[in-house]
Amino acid sequence: MKIGIIGAGNIGSALTRRFTAAGHQVFVANSRGPQTLTKLAAETGAKAVNVKEAARAGDVVVVTIPEKNISNLPADLFKDVPASVVVIDTGNYYPRQRDGRIDAIENGMPESQWVAQQLGRPVIKAFNNIYAAHLQNFGLPAGTTGRVAIPVAGDDSKAKAIVFRLIDEIGFDPVDAGSLAESWRQQPGTPVYGPAFVATGVQRSLSQASRERSVEFRAEERKGTSA
Repeated sequence: MKIGIIGAGNIGSALTRRFTAAGHQVFVANSRGPQTLTKLAAETGAKAVNVKEAARAGDVVVVTIPEKNISNLPADLFKDVPASVVVIDTGNYYPRQRDGRIDAIENGMPESQWVAQQLGRPVIKAFNNIYAAHLQNFGLPAGTTGRVAIPVAGDDSKAKAIVFRLIDEIGFDPVDAGSLAESWRQQPGTPVYGPAFVATGVQRSLSQASRERSVEFRAEERKGTSA
C-alpha cells in the first residue's frame, strides 16, 4: 500500500517507521521541506516529499500536524485526489498548551469533524490517543495476550476497514469507536486518552467518556465571559 504522511513529529515519525517495517511504501512530508527529512528517509526507506506529493501518494494519507497548523495547509491539497483515498486524522486540540483558541471546537464540534471541514475531505480519526513511544514499541502479533488496542472513529465503513487493517498489521487491535461525531470519546482528557489498554479496556473507556472538556483542554476564559 502507498501511504502519504503529512507531519514528521513524534506520531508521524513513529508511523513512518511502523508502516515501512510492515512493507508499505511511505511518502513523508513536513512544513520545512524534504531536505529536512533525509535522516528519517535513510533510516526507514520512506521517500521524503513535499506536502502536496504526500497527499497524492496513493491509497492512504495521514494528517498528523498540530490543529493550529491545519489552516496553513494548501487550500487545494486534496484537489483531484480520488475519493477512494483514505484520510486519517491523528490530531488533538491543545488550546492552552499549543493551539490557541479554535471557536468551533470550543463550541462543541469534535476535533476531527473540524479537521474534515478544513480539509474538505472526510477523515477517519485514529492514532490520537496513544503515545508515540507506545506506538513505536508496543506492537504485538495478532492474538497475543495483552495486545494494545487503538480506537478508530469515522463514517465510511470501507475506509475504516482499511485503517483497521493497517492498525492490525503494525501490531495493535483496532476498536470501532463509532461515527466521527462520536470521536470526542477519544479526545484529550477522556479515559481512553493515554493509557495502553487492551480492546476491552478501550471499549469500556469509550463508554465512560464525558463530552465536556476538562479545564486543562479548554481555551482560557475570555475576559468578560464565562468558561
